[in-house]
Amino acid sequence: MTEYKTVIRNIAEEPWQQFPAHYGSALSKALVHPDTTGSKQIDYRISTYQPMAYVERHVHKVQEQVYHILDGEGLMEIGDERRVVRKHDVIFITPGTWHSIQNTGLGDLTFIVVTTPITDE
Repeated sequence: MTEYKTVIRNIAEEPWQQFPAHYGSALSKALVHPDTTGSKQIDYRISTYQPMAYVERHVHKVQEQVYHILDGEGLMEIGDERRVVRKHDVIFITPGTWHSIQNTGLGDLTFIVVTTPITDE
């Protein structure tokens, strides 16, 4: 684990990666994360999904999440509801809510995801 420290980082410093259960060029940069800053409470990522990319439907036991759509459009599943999401939409997901996001648009879908706490236990 990375040392716990106060940092200033630039997005260009962090490599793109595809996390487990993310498919089809669903790429993220873990900007504030235990592995990059030693964060103990926050997972803060920027993600860019190419058309057809998605994260599989999943649920968190105790974690809360915020998705902030920066560009593009896609389809967000929250529980039994499916909604188109696009630039400037902010989605708050409570623990115990099944959810997924996929790029159903014509260009890249770019968004911020903030998750707290770090672990889902």
